[in-house]
Amino acid sequence: MDCSRKAFQHLPGSDAMHATLFRQVRPFGGPVTDLAAVDGLLVAELPAGARPVVVEGGGRIALPTLVDAHIHPDKTTWGEPWYSRRPAGSLPEYVAGDVDLYRRQRAPIAERAHRLLAHAVTRGTRAVRAHVDVAPAFGLDGVTGLREAAERLAVRLDVQSVAFPQHGVVRAPGTAELLTEAAATGLVDAVGGIDPAGFDGGDADGREQFDLLFDLAERYGVLLDVHLHDRGATGLGPLRALAARTVAAGLQGRVTVSHVFCLPELSPVELEAAADLLAQAGIALTTVAPSAHQVLPFRALRARGVRVGLGSDGVRDSWSPFGNADMLHRAHLLGWTTDARTDDELADCLDLAAHGGADLLGLPRADLAPGAPADLQLLAGECVPQLVVDLPERELVVKAGRVVAEHGRLVD
Repeated sequence: MDCSRKAFQHLPGSDAMHATLFRQVRPFGGPVTDLAAVDGLLVAELPAGARPVVVEGGGRIALPTLVDAHIHPDKTTWGEPWYSRRPAGSLPEYVAGDVDLYRRQRAPIAERAHRLLAHAVTRGTRAVRAHVDVAPAFGLDGVTGLREAAERLAVRLDVQSVAFPQHGVVRAPGTAELLTEAAATGLVDAVGGIDPAGFDGGDADGREQFDLLFDLAERYGVLLDVHLHDRGATGLGPLRALAARTVAAGLQGRVTVSHVFCLPELSPVELEAAADLLAQAGIALTTVAPSAHQVLPFRALRARGVRVGLGSDGVRDSWSPFGNADMLHRAHLLGWTTDARTDDELADCLDLAAHGGADLLGLPRADLAPGAPADLQLLAGECVPQLVVDLPERELVVKAGRVVAEHGRLVD
């Protein structure tokens, strides 16, 4: 059965209430039922006298829309002419490629970021944490460009922004001042950091970089999100320092560490100890499932109380020609890199993309229960594990009870 707008039954309703009835859907692949939404939230039943917009689901599976907990929309070439990437084998070389791409792009950051994030909406994304580079080479172009893109998508997508010092803080003079300006003016929700020991050139425990970040967090109330790519002691030292400083500053629940490649190489006993330290400090983590040896052991971490989110990372940027900002596909890649075989293991991957990201961004879970946000998507399929493997079309995407995309296109 068609679940496009041709199947909508638009009925006159009250100006004081927006109600929607999603008829004959299968939440998480379960039995066929109806879902009702009023003013952006799912309800057990519609109030008396409600005249809802009716969406015929035709037995489609209803899933929550997903959360991209780590994406870099300012660097994307999505929709642009092909960009030929040059070889790179170190972080400084990749960073140099970012500058080259920035100078060559035809469309401004605002347009490219909007194009990519609009595509993400059509693929069933409800929210993103978006990192944008802040460095003397770019100024605050990424910050203002993302803000413009987010405003254009305001009713379709929640955007949490991070001013990210990809070029370093200590090694790139002028960056600290730009991070301060971004935080002080309220242009971003968070400020970031990067590999203080292995890349930025500061102290082994990141003291110089972290002094700035924690000062900004305490003065301006911004969140923190630090990229740690370093392995071994070079990565573990700053991670432990972050945990200690987070507790000392009373910032539990407000600090995230992204990638954290030092964790997958730990023994089970060492991992448990690190997870307990992170859980006690309220530090969240993000992974992008880059490879079997770099993906975070998210099940073990979550079992110890650590919040973990899943993200796209870069999408067709100077670092890589790959990526598509499709979080169902990212859940598929997570299953691939972790060798998921059972239905439960595949469902875990979807859960991380849906609820792990929501927890990390401080959003209510879209679990399709009464009281939850009416943020959902309809797909044709048999069951959740099969959807993770087969990646069917997102036929309908709903935000706050309103259809925002259908069959790969935004709906006005």
